[in-house]
Amino acid sequence: MAQEPRRDRPRGGPGGREERDSEFTDKLVHINRVAKVVKGGKRFGFAALVVIGDQKGRVGFGHGKAREVPEAIRKATEAAKRSLTRVALREGRTLHHDVFGRHGAGKVYLRAAPPGTGIIAGGPMRAVFETLGMQDIVAKSIGSSNPYNVVRATFDALKHQDSPRSVAARRNLKVSALQSRRREGGDSEQAAD
Repeated sequence: MAQEPRRDRPRGGPGGREERDSEFTDKLVHINRVAKVVKGGKRFGFAALVVIGDQKGRVGFGHGKAREVPEAIRKATEAAKRSLTRVALREGRTLHHDVFGRHGAGKVYLRAAPPGTGIIAGGPMRAVFETLGMQDIVAKSIGSSNPYNVVRATFDALKHQDSPRSVAARRNLKVSALQSRRREGGDSEQAAD
């Protein structure tokens, strides 16, 4: 009798899972239904693509497959939590600079935008930006419209996003010194290109 309450208690201490999940928002981008023809008829399976983020600069995506839709979504959400990456945002609302990303035949262009522009992007990219917490961006997908390739191309572009702080750290400078050199008309690295 004493064992019953212990089994019902969630693992990881009091409120472990509910507390963690509340900080993330997830969006279901795509569900794919596949059928396997067997002797008795058709056996259906489902694949889900989910994007998850904290709306403060962290975002990830995951893919899950199962015989039922809820189980596929759960697997995809768990995979997305394991693949979270941090993206540097300017003023917490847009990109620092324009960037290009690609994955397979999927190509995306992401452009920084002034305040009040909003998210101008299509389906899969919009889900990534909303969960990331980006408020102003102009994005264009060229090539493949496959949601998996578009999401991966978007993450490839975001991976190449640099903040002035990270550039200054790579060059062993302070951010203010980097900005003053930029205003003077470039530095030696730009002249070499």
